[in-house]
Amino acid sequence: MPSTYKRDKPWDTDDIDHWKEEAFTAEQNLGGTFSEESSFATLFPKYRELYLKQSWPMITRALEKHGVACTLDLVEGSMTVKTTRKTFDPAAILKARDLIKLLARSVPAPQAVKVLDDGMACDVIKVRGLVRNKDRFVKRRQRILGPNGSTLKALELLTQTYILVQGNTVSVMGSYKNLKEVRRVVEDCMANIHPIYHIKELMIKRELAKDPELKNENWDRFLPHFKKRNLSKRRKPFNVTDKAKKTYTPFPPPQEKSKVDLQIESGEYFLGKQAKERATKDRREDAMREKMESKKRQWEEAFEAPKEDGEVKKKKKKKREVEE
Repeated sequence: MPSTYKRDKPWDTDDIDHWKEEAFTAEQNLGGTFSEESSFATLFPKYRELYLKQSWPMITRALEKHGVACTLDLVEGSMTVKTTRKTFDPAAILKARDLIKLLARSVPAPQAVKVLDDGMACDVIKVRGLVRNKDRFVKRRQRILGPNGSTLKALELLTQTYILVQGNTVSVMGSYKNLKEVRRVVEDCMANIHPIYHIKELMIKRELAKDPELKNENWDRFLPHFKKRNLSKRRKPFNVTDKAKKTYTPFPPPQEKSKVDLQIESGEYFLGKQAKERATKDRREDAMREKMESKKRQWEEAFEAPKEDGEVKKKKKKKREVEE
C-alpha cells in the first residue's frame, strides 16, 4: 500500500520534466564491449554516388561519436555500418541502419544525421504497391506535395516531422506518434482520400489540445465527418428497352439475312458483272440526286418570306386604303 504521508519536496519544482529521457552514456554500459559484431548494409542508386562521396566525412564523424564504423563501397554501390569495440549503446547500430536507409532514399546528409538523436525515428513508406495504375499513382503522389509544395509544408508543420517524397517511397523523420499520423495520411492519399481532409482534422486537434478543459475529453464531436461520394461515370444508353413488356418465348430470334441472301431476293445476285456495276452506279447517282435536292430546298427556304397572320394582313390592307 502506498504511503499517504506527504512531505514538502523543495527540490521538486514544476519546471522539472519527469518524462524526459536522459541520454545513454558510456559510463552506464556496465557490460563493456559487445560479444559479437553487428552490421547492416544497403544499396544506393547511381545518382547518389557523388553526393555521398562528398558528404561521407561528415557522416563518419557523426557515427564515430556513437562508436559505429561505416564504409562506402562505390564499386558495389553500397553503404555498410557495423559496431566496434568503442560502441557502448546497443541501439546505436539500429540508428545507424536507419541513417544509411535515409541516405539511400535521397534525404540530405545534415537532415539524415538527426536520426541518431534520442526521440527521433524514421519511417520509409513504400507507396508504389498501393496503386496499380502508374498514371493514377503519379497523380496521387503529386497530391502529397500539393501546389508548390504547400500541402507537404502544411503536413510538416502540423505533425512536426520532415517528409521527403522520392520515387516510389515517402521518407519521414520525427517522433513515433507523428510518424504514425503521417503514414495514415499518405496511405489514405494513395487510397484516393485527399490530404486536405486530414490537414483540417489535424488543425482542429491542435486547437483542442491548447484548451485545458477539453484536453482529456473525447474529440469526436468536434472533428469533421466527410461523407463518401462515389459518383458513377458509367455511360448510360439513351434508349433503354423495357423487357417487362415483352412476352417470353423459348425460341431464339430469327437469324439476320446476309448480304448474299438480300442480293438473291432482289435478283441482283444473278446479274452479270456489267449489270451489277450499272445497278451500283444508278444507286449512287440516285442517292447523290436526293442529297442535292434536299440541299437545294434548304437553300431556297432561306429566301422564302415568313407567313403572316390574318390580323397583320388586315392592318396592312387598312393602311393602304388610308394612304389612297
